[in-house]
This record gives sequence, C-alpha cells and structure tokens, in this order.
Amino acid sequence: MYAYIARQPIYDDAKALYGYELLFRDGEQNSFPNIDGDEATSRLLTEHHLLVGVEHIAAGKLAFINFSAETLIHHFPTSIDPTTTVIEILETVPISMELLQACKALHSMGYALALDDHDFDAKWDIFLPYTRYLKVDVQQFNLLQISKFIQRIRHHPVTLLAERVETAEQFDKLKLMGFTLFQGYLFARPEMMKHRQLSSNKLNLLELIGEACAEHLDFDRLSSIVERDVALSFKLLRFINNSAYAKEQSIQSLKLAMVYMGEAELKKFIALLALSNLASGEDDARIIQSLVRARFCDQLARLCQFPTDPPTAFLTGLFSKVDELVEMPMAQVLSQLPLPESIRQALSGRSGRLGQFLELIETYEAADWNQAEQKVNQLPATTDLAMLYHDAVQWAQGILHPR
Repeated sequence: MYAYIARQPIYDDAKALYGYELLFRDGEQNSFPNIDGDEATSRLLTEHHLLVGVEHIAAGKLAFINFSAETLIHHFPTSIDPTTTVIEILETVPISMELLQACKALHSMGYALALDDHDFDAKWDIFLPYTRYLKVDVQQFNLLQISKFIQRIRHHPVTLLAERVETAEQFDKLKLMGFTLFQGYLFARPEMMKHRQLSSNKLNLLELIGEACAEHLDFDRLSSIVERDVALSFKLLRFINNSAYAKEQSIQSLKLAMVYMGEAELKKFIALLALSNLASGEDDARIIQSLVRARFCDQLARLCQFPTDPPTAFLTGLFSKVDELVEMPMAQVLSQLPLPESIRQALSGRSGRLGQFLELIETYEAADWNQAEQKVNQLPATTDLAMLYHDAVQWAQGILHPR
C-alpha cells in the first residue's frame, strides 16, 4: 500500500530553488482528490510527515503546506519544525476570532504564515501583521489590479509570491512589481512522489481513540495499545521528534514518550490518526515478524537481567524491520527517531547486547541452529530458544488476531 504526494517547486527572482509546495494526492493521478480539507491535511501529515518527514520530501528546502481552519485552530502544525515549514491559509477558510488567535499563537512560536490564493479582500488585513508570504494567483487578476493592491499594503513587510506564472514575460513584469518568489508551469509542473504506507490495525486505533477520550489519560493502558503496532510506535516517535515542544533527548520507552509528549500533544497525535483513517485491515508479514522480534528481545532481556530498562530491547525488535516497511535506508530512519544510542547501534550494526539479541533471533529465523547455539552460549543466562520463540509467535498472533 502506497501513499502519494506531489510537490511543486518555488523559485526566487534569480530562478534559484527556494522551496516546494506539498500537494496531497490519494493515487497515481496528479490532481487533488474530492475529499474534505481537514482529512487531506491530516493525511498529508500522517502518511508523509510522520513517516518520511517533510524535510526529506522538500529536500531540505522550505515546505509550503495548506492547512484548513480546524487544523489551524487545533494547532496541528506544531507537529512540524517551524524552521522547515510555511503554513498556507486558503482563501476559502472562514475568518473567525478563533482563527486569528491561532495564527497569532503560531506566529509567536516562530511559524511562517502564508495567505494562499489571496483575493485582495480587505477582510484579510487583520492577518497581515502575522503573515510572511502573500501568494497571488496571477491568472485571476490583471497587472493593474495587482499593482493597486500592492500599493495598498506596501507598509506591511510581506514577501510576494506569484502563483501560476506561465510565461517569461509575466515573470519579468511581476519582478518589476515587487514579486520575489514564483511558482508555475514556466518553471515546473507538480512532481508526483510515493512511498510505502504503514497501516495501523483498526482495533488498536479504536482502542487508542477510546483511551484518549478519557478525562484522565492512563499512560500504562495507552502504551500497551501502541506497543502492539509497529506503525503506531514509529509514528508516535516521529511525532515527538518533530514536535515544537520536543527537546534534545532520547526516548527510552513508549510510555516515557507519551508522558514526555503530554496529554495535549498526545491527543493531537491521536486525532491525526483518526482523521487520516490509517487502517487498511491488511496484515504484513514483516509487521508480524517485527512483533515476534519485539517480544523475543524483551523476554530475552528479562532472562538475562539486562541492566537497562527492558523496553529498549522491545523497541529494538519492534523497529528491526522498519526500514523495509517504509522503504528507506535504516540510517535515514534512525535519523528521524529519538532513540537511545544502544538501540541505534543494534539496528545499524548489530552491536552491543541489544545487537546480540537481534543476531540471535535472526539466526534462529534462518534455521542456523549451530550459530544460534553459539550465540546463546555467549549470553549471561541460558534459555530454551524454541520455547522463547514459540511464546513470541503466540503473543504476536494474539495481538493481531485477538479472540
């Protein structure tokens, strides 16, 4: 199952690449689907940002992303680094004091705001003090209309961005009028991109939503639900790592990650999942294998009285196949997750005690009994591998197909 997105480049007046507008797509067709704006925004974030990262989709340049009124009012953009993102507000968004307050708050947090498809209506003037970019569809107005508008707002220090620029003559005239950024078919059409999408088990998602609706969150219960699902676990850590409130620190367990995120941010994350309708109902053999490895490594750590918290062993097994699931190099995946160095070393080079656990289950999966026996003998505790592996398989099947 794949997720789709289009990106259209934005250039400066020297025709140097400045950024990309990211455009939601739900299939191979390079056109916006007939869906609700809230759903499009939430799916763009969950299917692309939380898995791949807008910074990678935009190749390190600024990412311009459309947000609907509801997603702005509920501060969904705060899941993205403000240094990498421009928040676009569509001209169809209904103006309200709630929206204005949300824009003020986002502006104070360092986010750059853009009024998209700006229609010159004076009702938007109250937003100009908090706006960095004005995007004007130059096919909707003649040059005289645009010139008069620019004169009226010249005291506001906004950057003018011309959309739908189709000819070199337009480009030259718009530059003279004060436009410094440009987007349109003169430069490039939207480019389609796709990547493999992780689906979340519907039962897990429903349980997670149910727990999140409680007056007081039960972090033990929430973490037990999330730990069942490699997609939810991966997206949770991606969400934390990109949150505007995140600090430079590693996350030792999923429960700690949730507590660290806090109730408000955690409920936001769950709302994103709910809106984007992640569940596909499909089982993936690699997800089953990840769950088996997570349980196996966790139990092995307990038997060996591993000095660090056992959840680190669980996470090591859980994310051991995530590079295949998202079709990204493991090094790129690890750069996006706030994982301890011991887990990073285990996943990237099979080093350390956690790497030893992974190598053991990999040799067992490959039916290399001699190697498996040698690796068991290197552990500080003896164990019946067959029984441990059988328990892990039964646990994984029970998680995916509860009675």
